[in-house]
Amino acid sequence: MAKKQNTPPFLINSISEMHDVFNMPKPKHPLVSVVNHNTTPMNTRKDIHNPIYNFYMICIKKNFDGTMKYGQTFYDFKEGAVSYISPGQVFGPNEVVNPKGWLFAFHADFLAGYPLSKTIKDYGFFSYETNEALHLSEQEEAVLENIMKSVETEYQINIDKFSQDVMVAQIELLLQYSNRFYNRQFITRKPTNDTILERLENVLSAYFSNENLAEKGLPTVQFVSEQLYVSPNYLSDMLRTITGQTTQQHIHSRLIDKAKELLTTTTLSVREIAFHLGFEYPQSFNKLFKNKTKNSPLEYRKSFN
Repeated sequence: MAKKQNTPPFLINSISEMHDVFNMPKPKHPLVSVVNHNTTPMNTRKDIHNPIYNFYMICIKKNFDGTMKYGQTFYDFKEGAVSYISPGQVFGPNEVVNPKGWLFAFHADFLAGYPLSKTIKDYGFFSYETNEALHLSEQEEAVLENIMKSVETEYQINIDKFSQDVMVAQIELLLQYSNRFYNRQFITRKPTNDTILERLENVLSAYFSNENLAEKGLPTVQFVSEQLYVSPNYLSDMLRTITGQTTQQHIHSRLIDKAKELLTTTTLSVREIAFHLGFEYPQSFNKLFKNKTKNSPLEYRKSFN
């Protein structure tokens, strides 16, 4: 049997190139594009797979038939969903059929000189995987669609000295609402989140019970998220909303629990415990332990004697 060849990603560097690739009319601005799929369908070429866009995109898909993957679970969605794509992110094929909705693309250069050019990195959902989309209620969909309509109106009128200010403000408003709606999604998707939390605890328990912990080193956020099949930012944002702690803080909490166990049930020195837990330097272990418990490891051990 012939070995299956992996198709390399297709790089799309500019807004104009995207319009050309998908057979759409030329954009009205070289750094911004607003596409209403109801009036301007995207005619996807058969030879393009796993496109990588060198700019930001916000895609609102509405009233589509098909399935989307959320974590490890597939869901049927009849309402809207939003994907956020950052420059350089692979936006692979999905299982959505005949999507309706909006595509809002803007180059990072369009934000140059505005505070959003720096704060956009704080919106973690641009680093989520495309299968971790924001799923909208009817009311939420209406809010985002109204903003899109305002953006489109500004995009269609003649460009003047106020146009960029107005559109950047609308981008920021869109992102702020998205933040609110993702926060709601983390809270309302309790069964899925509880499953992730349970699996997280199992992953950390197994990791810290491993006898080769000293050789493996401390677990990373990247490692944990890979075990749970979610992106690092998505996992941390979900945990922060549900538990008040990031993934790194969850790792540290389990680490401290294991350290307390070793300090109270063994005669290992603090240095030996530090190495056993995967720390390269005992000083790092001492600092973390005191930061989390307000006591040094030795002080904690003595309190049990």
